[in-house]
Amino acid sequence: MSIQDDPVQREIHQDWANREYIEVITSSIKKIADFLNSFDMSCRSRLATLNEKLTALERRIEYIEARVSGFEGIHRKVLFT
Repeated sequence: MSIQDDPVQREIHQDWANREYIEVITSSIKKIADFLNSFDMSCRSRLATLNEKLTALERRIEYIEARVSGFEGIHRKVLFT
C-alpha cells in the first residue's frame, strides 16, 4: 500500500507540505520586515545627517547675508556723507 492509497498518510503528507509552505512564507515575511526596519533606520540616520548639514549651511548663509548687509550699510554711509 503506497502513500497515494492511504488517505491518512496523504493527509499527513499534505499537512507537512502546508507547514513547510507556511514556514517559507513566514520566514520571507520576517526577512522583509527586517529589511524594511533596517532601511528605515538607515534613511532616518541619513536624513538626520542631511538636516544637520542643511542647518549649518543656512546659518552660514545668514551670517554671510548679515555681513554683506553690514558692508552695504557702511558703503552707503561713506558714499553719502
